[in-house]
Amino acid sequence: MNILVLNGSPKGKYSITLQTIKYLMLEFPEYKFDVLDVGQRIKALERDFSPAEEALKKADLIIFSYPVYTFIAPYQLHRFIELIKEKAIDLSGKFATQLSTSKHFYDVTAHRYIQDNCGDMGIKYIRGLSADMDDLLTEKGRNEAKGFFEYVLFCIKNNMFEKVSAAPAILNHIEVTVPEADNSAKQGDIVVITNREADDIQLGKMIDRFCAVMPRKTRVVNIREYPFKGGCLGCFNCAVSGKCVYNDNFDDFLRNTIQSAQAIVIAFTIKDHSMGASFKLYDDRQFCNGHRTVTMGMPKGYLISGNYSREFNLQMIVEGRAQVGGNFLAGVATDETDPNGEIDKLADSLEYALKASYVPPQNFYGVGGMKIFRDLIWTMQGLMKADHKFYKAHGQYDFPQKKRGTMVAMYLVGGLLSSQKIKSKMGNMMNEGMLMPYNKMFEKLKKNK
Repeated sequence: MNILVLNGSPKGKYSITLQTIKYLMLEFPEYKFDVLDVGQRIKALERDFSPAEEALKKADLIIFSYPVYTFIAPYQLHRFIELIKEKAIDLSGKFATQLSTSKHFYDVTAHRYIQDNCGDMGIKYIRGLSADMDDLLTEKGRNEAKGFFEYVLFCIKNNMFEKVSAAPAILNHIEVTVPEADNSAKQGDIVVITNREADDIQLGKMIDRFCAVMPRKTRVVNIREYPFKGGCLGCFNCAVSGKCVYNDNFDDFLRNTIQSAQAIVIAFTIKDHSMGASFKLYDDRQFCNGHRTVTMGMPKGYLISGNYSREFNLQMIVEGRAQVGGNFLAGVATDETDPNGEIDKLADSLEYALKASYVPPQNFYGVGGMKIFRDLIWTMQGLMKADHKFYKAHGQYDFPQKKRGTMVAMYLVGGLLSSQKIKSKMGNMMNEGMLMPYNKMFEKLKKNK
């Protein structure tokens, strides 16, 4: 069996994820693993894809190996998948799985992205392994890696694989009209970030309508026009300095051109179940901000052309990005049903959020995601100094073990409830006790009325 490992890490042989592949090579010497460093060689592969095409055609099993960057795989692997589809390489009937390392921050959306694209290409997808970065250094982690590959072999032997949804049908775009706008009285600053291609007329009309109906001044930034020197290298050079190792001034552009706005609207046409590789390049390079939610409180919106209602993983990413960033998701306007009405509603919602300074509390997507970052930055504060300073200043070190009074009270309540005799006498006292602070709050509010 020919096994091809697509190493999506821009670090090449220094990839942490690749170490798990090396461990599998050691544990399963009867199998030959060929590693293609697509993350490190993406520019060369854009010029000449033939080495990758030959390796893909020979493979019986393809393993996507990568670190999770910004909700999905790194830009470089993202672009590689685009190239496979652009070259129309037939991989149908082959088996594939994936192996990622991260701190489990939205690894589920990264894995679903790979799974959905395997489904598009007719590949028999086997559920992958999502490991913590340090798992392989423990006996438990090594056993999990070994068990994972044994499961993959079992699935191949028995022709077992995951069912995947068919690729969404091409959407018949509903006409978008662009009204005339009086910009003379408009105030404020809304930035629309897009990766629109010149021939994408539909997305262009959606952007034009939003700019026309938005009661504040808008400006459009097409990131395809930015002279990126390359994708994020995962080098951590910016962890201390906040400055990217590339000399293309993207960090200054991001802070002064994008993050200085009052609100951000992201506009794209769905491609390969995501925003497209060009947007992924932009997203990954935002790591010059580290793990700092520097646009916290800023409302955000989306203009999306395509079958968004059928892209459940993309929906999770869109909501998760807003939740983790502490942003109000003002709306997602698509061209599936009533694009004119949806775009107008998005503009109204953004205007309301700006006037009312509306920022709702985070849900599970935001709270869970930030707790992962909280613990990570606390541990790595010596390296990620800018992140550590930001988290301290914004009260993001909300460790529960610091609430000693609550912990002692819970021990007392637990002790009382463990006695059936006391519990029977308490009646409804526990529920009444839980409501006491709320009753005090209401009494205080009534007095102040």
